[in-house]
Amino acid sequence: MFAQVRLLNGFHESLWYEVPHELKELTVGMIVSVPLRARVLPALIQKISSTRPNVSWQLRSIEGIEKVPEDVHYQKFINQLADYYQLSPLYFAQRLRSFLTQKEHEIELAVANSNLPEAKIVTLTDEQEYAVNQVTKKIDGQSYSPFLLHGLTGSGKTEVYKKALQHAINNKKSALVLLPEVSLAVQFTQLFRVAMPECTIFGFHSAVGIKEKRALWQALVQGAPLIIIGVHLPVMLPIKNLGIIVVDEEHEVGYQEKKHPRINSKEAALVRAQTACIPIILGSATPSISSLYAVQQKGWQLLELKNRYAGSLPRIEVVQFDKNKKRPNFWVSKELFNAITDRLLKKEQTILFLNRRGHSFFVQCTKCGEIERCTHCSVTLTLHDHEQLLCHYCGLKKQMPPACVGCGADKTSFLKKGIGTQQLVSVIQSLFPSAHIERADVDATVNKKKWQQTLKSFHDGAIDILIGTQTITKGYHFPKVTLVGVIWADLNLHFPMFNAAETTLQQLIQVAGRAGRASHDSLVIVQTMSEHPIFSFLNETDYIKFYETEMITRQEIEYPPYARFVEIELKHTDEAIVEREAQQLVQQLNAKSQSTSLAVRVLGPARPLVHKVNNLCSRKMYCKASTMLAIQRLFQSIDENSYQSSIYFTPHPLS
Repeated sequence: MFAQVRLLNGFHESLWYEVPHELKELTVGMIVSVPLRARVLPALIQKISSTRPNVSWQLRSIEGIEKVPEDVHYQKFINQLADYYQLSPLYFAQRLRSFLTQKEHEIELAVANSNLPEAKIVTLTDEQEYAVNQVTKKIDGQSYSPFLLHGLTGSGKTEVYKKALQHAINNKKSALVLLPEVSLAVQFTQLFRVAMPECTIFGFHSAVGIKEKRALWQALVQGAPLIIIGVHLPVMLPIKNLGIIVVDEEHEVGYQEKKHPRINSKEAALVRAQTACIPIILGSATPSISSLYAVQQKGWQLLELKNRYAGSLPRIEVVQFDKNKKRPNFWVSKELFNAITDRLLKKEQTILFLNRRGHSFFVQCTKCGEIERCTHCSVTLTLHDHEQLLCHYCGLKKQMPPACVGCGADKTSFLKKGIGTQQLVSVIQSLFPSAHIERADVDATVNKKKWQQTLKSFHDGAIDILIGTQTITKGYHFPKVTLVGVIWADLNLHFPMFNAAETTLQQLIQVAGRAGRASHDSLVIVQTMSEHPIFSFLNETDYIKFYETEMITRQEIEYPPYARFVEIELKHTDEAIVEREAQQLVQQLNAKSQSTSLAVRVLGPARPLVHKVNNLCSRKMYCKASTMLAIQRLFQSIDENSYQSSIYFTPHPLS
């Protein structure tokens, strides 16, 4: 017997080996050890044949089978996922292998151990009890059952997760828990270890060292019931007797990876649950449009938590900036100023949300209009503290020049446009000089120890005002926060994405949900430059009304969930080449769609807003059809060898 394999080290050609008699039970998809020159390397079996391949050299023998956890559903899952994303199954084996063998390194995290509550006995509400009972019945019944857990912020979704996970472990079944960010994954790992000390709980993500990853792999090989927590990679693990998957904050775009191939971990989790015939809980206070549609059209079961576990929902006040209206500062309305003053007098806490870090969006010369731009990306440089200019895409750093590079005017002619979290700290400090103010954004969390202390101080009430980006919109419970101010609510509303209204409203509701978690008198002030329909749905209890309104628009323009939607992106270092080949590819796809009656509409090509990152230029096109199969067949017709550009396929892009 003979086996064709692909090496996991990325070698592009398949190799043939003889299968020794003692390994005759080998099957396609297994990981084996094969000799290559003087080394022994892992490889994935692609084909088994009883006929000797037509090669002139002597075939060497496979040396053994790599220890891989037993999972009878795993290969089916990987094959389906590979087909959906138009990838080779080898990609997933290579990725998992590289992650398990990478060198250990420390990643700074925005998590504070001291901010975790002590374990205590929790009495479930009737709503929580009902939700737990519905899920545990499906764990026992071993059937694919998607549950959408729609619970208000602070309604106790985590308690439902814990009870369901505990039930799975008690029945000798393992569980996966997915979070949209590494910091949240670490926080949940610590939280669950306190709450369920008798369970074996592993984190599996970029902040976990190689020793813990190997310990996890060994536990998987042994088949012990585990809880595995992470962001993207846990769903790729082979797991014996998987009993349930939990996807928290299921609406988050963070589940879709930023680098190609842009796999969406939530979608992968749904495929995994279906192939393994197990229940999956998708929880959120602001469920995605696609999930709510699945409740209506695909038979998902909706579980609702309509009441907060403690405290009350905050009052919402929308303030539209008026150019002629006097206010304490351009970025602070009179209403917000008065509310902050009131909270400071009451010794209560405030969160101010602005989804832009840095000091100013960009710096422009008032004499000639010159703007400092990144030399590697098609973006302006953002001004940070200490007059440092930074590219948020490739990381380029430079000091602000003493004079304009365009006309030579000195830097007193520079105009700093827009506002970021660093500048907002200065603004608020000038308005409230006696207040203790701290910042929470990517820049502030680089120093792990300092950030942990910031979280602890804010939780303990030592900080009056916390200013941050989306870092503070989810996952944190601050009982003394009674005021949330959104500085610029419509900032992201006009981005050219079909889901801009959905993602903006979700973010606003999530940050508003930080207020009133232990209080019955809290306020959210939403400042906006312009009017928009979503501001009438800021109260959490109105979210379903937004869904109904948004669905009318989506249906009219045939966007998801009423159509399958795929992004095809071309990348090349030469902009002329990528532009020419993008035009060529659109013509080819349109011709193929018409000649084969695939009924796929191709939109584009278009130059993205950020069309160059790290010297790679890009063009995008989009395909819409009633079925994903039609788009996949169209994509498969592309002869990638005839293009110099790299071509990437992303189903349902979210950002």
